[in-house]
Amino acid sequence: MKKILLLSDTHGHLDEVMLKYIKQADEVWHAGDIGNVSVTDQIKKWKPVRAVYGNIDGGDLRKEFPEKQLFSLEGVKVFIIHIGGYPGRYTPKAIEIINKFSPQLFISGHSHILKVMYDKNNNILHMNPGAAGKKGFHHKRTMLRFELDKGNIQNLEVIELGNR
Repeated sequence: MKKILLLSDTHGHLDEVMLKYIKQADEVWHAGDIGNVSVTDQIKKWKPVRAVYGNIDGGDLRKEFPEKQLFSLEGVKVFIIHIGGYPGRYTPKAIEIINKFSPQLFISGHSHILKVMYDKNNNILHMNPGAAGKKGFHHKRTMLRFELDKGNIQNLEVIELGNR
C-alpha cells in the first residue's frame, strides 16, 4: 500500500501546512505549474516526487520533469499531465494517451478547480487536486490524499489549506 499526496498549481508556494501532509505521505505527485524548482527540491528532502511540468514552468523544471507521466504503482495504471481536461472534455493529447495506455487513474491540474469524477465510458477515475498555491483565481487552496493498494484507489480525502 502507498499513501499518495496529490497537489498542483503551487506557483512557487510551499508552506509548513503543506509540509505536514507531505511528511505523512509515501510519495508526492505534482500535476504541474510547480513555479520554482525550490518547491520540488524541498519536497524531495522528505519524500519521493513524481511531477510533470505545467504551462508556467520554465526550462529548469522542464529539464527535470516530463510533460506527462505514465506508470503503474500498486497495480494501478496512472497517467498525469498538467493540461488534460476532464471526462467529456479531454484534450486531444489526453484522449490519445488514454486510448493507448488505458489508465485507471487520470490526473491533471491547470484549472485550479478541485474535481474528482469517474469516467464510465473509459473506466477511469479522474482527479484534479485544485490549486495548492496562492496565485490564481481559486478561493480555497486544496490538495488530495489517497491510497493505492492491490489495484484499488481508496481512502480519498480532500485537504483544504485555507484561503488563497
